[in-house]
Amino acid sequence: MGRVEPQHVFFGQASSVPGPVTARTLRTPDDLIGAGLVPPSARADLLAVAGQYATAIPPAFAALIEQPDDPIGLQVIPTPDELFVAPAERSDPIGDDALSPVPGIVHRYADRALLKPLLVCPLYCRFCFRREHVGPDGGVLDEAALAGALDWLRTHPQIREVILTGGDPLMLSARRLGEIVAALSAMEHVTTIRVHTRVPVAAPERVTDAMLDALETDKAMWMAVHVNHARELSEAARACLRRIVRRGIPLLGQSVLLRGVNDSEQALEALFRGMVENRMRPYYLHQLDPAPGTARFHVPAEEGRRLLAGLRGRVTGLAWPLYVLDIPGGYGKVPLGPDYVQGAAQVRDPSGRTHRLERL
Repeated sequence: MGRVEPQHVFFGQASSVPGPVTARTLRTPDDLIGAGLVPPSARADLLAVAGQYATAIPPAFAALIEQPDDPIGLQVIPTPDELFVAPAERSDPIGDDALSPVPGIVHRYADRALLKPLLVCPLYCRFCFRREHVGPDGGVLDEAALAGALDWLRTHPQIREVILTGGDPLMLSARRLGEIVAALSAMEHVTTIRVHTRVPVAAPERVTDAMLDALETDKAMWMAVHVNHARELSEAARACLRRIVRRGIPLLGQSVLLRGVNDSEQALEALFRGMVENRMRPYYLHQLDPAPGTARFHVPAEEGRRLLAGLRGRVTGLAWPLYVLDIPGGYGKVPLGPDYVQGAAQVRDPSGRTHRLERL
């Protein structure tokens, strides 16, 4: 699908800003039509999608879209396909709701818990596993609910790591984020705080000095950045990541294996190399969670294993993530391979040759 003639939008130079330069976040079908990302004839279908799932494409991310069906556009531009729910798909694919002892907390693993202070994101991925929950109306936990979530963490000394997610915690005000980090930092049993975010690539201008000040803590602070394609690492995103690294915050990269976005060895290699070049360690490559209306993004796990096997020995081990499946129903993450051990004393090398060992 080619770009539709844009209305009420201007374009930057193709060499630096290939997509529409918008003054505000695109949220409605009319916004998308005006930006030339969908044809006017799609309006009725997209209104039906909008009744169920939120859309948000911030200016920095919209500027990366060269064609609506390119690896950037596919991630964020809604389509009527989202209204089709495949038999394997479910509204809460990884069982967050059943594992939430109090609002804002998800406790799946013994030594760590998720804290979701809000359900707002800078952009809404069309494949999101929390798409039934997130949106601009999701808001933030009110004072009472946030206090209840923090009290739960405070009274469970087995929790060593708290993962701030949502939604996107960097959509909070710097003041609110700083208060949460300070509260977690005051809990003696919490040793590690991890922030999961899309902001550095989706809306890098939000990462201000005040926001970085809010992340200051004596605890181990980590940041996991969700990036699915190398083109998301724009110059603005790279500059943002450099500012974060200068504050002593180590970066992890998380990606989802997506049809049409990164389902080739070349795309994954460029993505993982781009992460390492920006001092970001590829952490997880996620198998797509079966959220409603996401079938068009599904890549079979066996294909994913072959793609990663094709990179073994070709990219540095620093650029090698763990390929994982979050077992539907809330049963946790497991590695999907690829496997190189074949039998009691037999292994396969990166080129595919088999070797029998005297001892393993």
